[in-house]
Amino acid sequence: MLPTYCPSCKTKLNVKSLNCENCHTEVTGFYNLPVLALLSEEDQQFVIKFIKNSGSLKEMANQMKLSYPTVRNMLNEIIEKIEHYES
Repeated sequence: MLPTYCPSCKTKLNVKSLNCENCHTEVTGFYNLPVLALLSEEDQQFVIKFIKNSGSLKEMANQMKLSYPTVRNMLNEIIEKIEHYES
């Protein structure tokens, strides 16, 4: 998983460079990570399932064998994290 916080001071990390493995071009600068990249792998997988299920929490609850309110709470927690990262 992509590190998103400094292991020393816990500050949010930025991307400094991108490299092309094919032609070895390097693009440097300071770029913010996308908000979804800041979510845990588990939360990212939830978002992917949500999209694949066309936003149907009912279908996700069935697939995950969880109750609808549990899945709704999971989504609410992810929404709160995203709002925190955007502020």
